[in-house]
Amino acid sequence: MTGRAVWIDAPGQLEIRPAEPVAPGPGEVLVRVARAGICGSDREVLRGTRPAGFVRYPVVPGHEWSGTVAAVGPAGDKALVGRPVVAEGFRSCRVCAACRRGDTNLCTAPYEETGFTCPGAWSDHLVVPGHLLHVLPLGADLRAAAGLEPAACAAAACLQAGAVPGERVAVVGAGTLGLLATQLLAAGGPAELVAVDPRAGRAELAARCGAATLLSPDEAAAGRWSRRFDVVVEAAGAPGSAALACGLARRGGRVVLAGLAADGDHPLRALDLVLPQLTVHTVFGAPSRAWTHAVRAFAAGQLDPAALVTHELPLDDVGEAFRLLDDAAGTAVKILLHPTSRSGTAS
Repeated sequence: MTGRAVWIDAPGQLEIRPAEPVAPGPGEVLVRVARAGICGSDREVLRGTRPAGFVRYPVVPGHEWSGTVAAVGPAGDKALVGRPVVAEGFRSCRVCAACRRGDTNLCTAPYEETGFTCPGAWSDHLVVPGHLLHVLPLGADLRAAAGLEPAACAAAACLQAGAVPGERVAVVGAGTLGLLATQLLAAGGPAELVAVDPRAGRAELAARCGAATLLSPDEAAAGRWSRRFDVVVEAAGAPGSAALACGLARRGGRVVLAGLAADGDHPLRALDLVLPQLTVHTVFGAPSRAWTHAVRAFAAGQLDPAALVTHELPLDDVGEAFRLLDDAAGTAVKILLHPTSRSGTAS
């Protein structure tokens, strides 16, 4: 069967078209896609709300994915063929000062990223630079591995937080990023680990990810939780969530902001940071070291992105995937696309 790819030609213009595999060039690999995730950034691409400079139309989306190496480019390592892999999304230059110090997500070259300016994984096959690959153990669960891109972003936040065993930790936001951060933080042996989210229905999943309890934002803002935690990771990206996270941190505590929200009605005031002497870090994307951290945790069985998967759909049903993503009252947490037809046959 002829392969397929999902194209967004311009905001609001979504189309599935035939697509044959492209031969990898020097330094590149061809990957047979196993699963690809869909997230809020993909919704921004479809709606046309992604910031200028961070998308280039037309584009094949798909920055969260897993797959198997099908071919390598000229002079490539043929031992990679057949290996399960994921790959970093940022196409960093590797020579600027940021890249040299390991901050590949802060590369000063023009922005390039798989699924936003370069063809992504909403297709049967994908070509990526070989140096971006992270090779997984043979037999790795590729359904779970498709969540390693958001897990790398969560790992970047956890590395910034620097939590040590015995500390009290809170995670604001029980979406994909927050729940993956909860798993990684739970592996570090906290004395207390609390998740904060307005969706009471996320309590069971938060517990499976290692949280002792799930608080609503109103509960978290009241009484004994204020100034309680050594470390707070904010992954909600909701109005007021950054201010809430800073209010939960003890004096001298550490806060990592990973969510993006317009906080016009809930601004962070310097007074609220300086008086309790908080250390505040921010995270955008994931550098290579965060990918390594997430992949190692996954290989060691301490990180299970599959726990978050609620829906799997074939590429042909990408429209339904967006509908599920947009349903605020629905049960979707992580939605995966896979390259099979509606009849279930492989492409």
